[in-house]
Amino acid sequence: MTTEVTNIKDLVIISGMSGAGKTVAVQSFEDMGYFCIDNMPPSLLEKFSELVRQSDKIDKVALVIDIRSREFYDKALSIFADFEDIESMRTRVLFLDATDSELVARYKETRRSHPLAMDGRLIDGINHERELLLPIRERAELVIDTTDLSPRQLREKIFKEFEEKDEDVFHIVMMSFGFKYGLPIDADDVMDVRFLPNPYYLPKLRTQTGLQDPVADYVFDKDVTKKFYQQYLDLLKNIIPGYQQEGKTSLTIAIGCTGGQHRSVAIAQRLGNDLRQAGYPVNIVHRDINRYKETVNRS
Repeated sequence: MTTEVTNIKDLVIISGMSGAGKTVAVQSFEDMGYFCIDNMPPSLLEKFSELVRQSDKIDKVALVIDIRSREFYDKALSIFADFEDIESMRTRVLFLDATDSELVARYKETRRSHPLAMDGRLIDGINHERELLLPIRERAELVIDTTDLSPRQLREKIFKEFEEKDEDVFHIVMMSFGFKYGLPIDADDVMDVRFLPNPYYLPKLRTQTGLQDPVADYVFDKDVTKKFYQQYLDLLKNIIPGYQQEGKTSLTIAIGCTGGQHRSVAIAQRLGNDLRQAGYPVNIVHRDINRYKETVNRS
């Protein structure tokens, strides 16, 4: 292979025993912003590298190559060597392993067939695969034994090794919405603020939204809002680290009122700003605010 890739900062080749956690691994790399390809035939790697060379948007790539590709056996070592010879590309091999007994247990649990034991004993397929992959394991920069690891713990190990230190993978989406338009299906946490005084019933505020000062001032001027807001903000600050520890890369917090225009918008906007001040990356979204504008325009 002679193709020179000039704009890839990082290439991770993921390999290892079938059942050792490669699916969890590639999902983890996707969450870190890697361009991921699962089970690419080695014969296509040169063309793939040419495509990447022509792209100015791909700088992190993770490839899963394993025994599902029969070409893998004879070509793997030479492929790795070719990539390592490419200037400006950092190539690393991640190898996932587990004990034979644990791999057998996982296959029994999922009721899947081992790719090298379609018509024979499971343990024979595992032993054959281990022999074939031994040269790759010996070449790997990082070997992770997943025998005693949960999927979450494996994600944590991968993030610790490969996450860019200046990159915030975890982020929060703070969303306002109106119950009349339905619950957000992607919400992790939903708070109903319809118990707060409603600016809609004041004619001078009805056509405004929670992004405007008169509405926000009306909402937050109430004692019930002040007490609720501080307690809910404190609650979020206490539980968000738990979501991070569980391996979540994003958290969607949905704040709902009747129409998604006044109370929920004001609360979500301030919560998002306060959580930013606390050091969290936050994207504030007001899902239904345009619906309200359309209604006002029609009327």
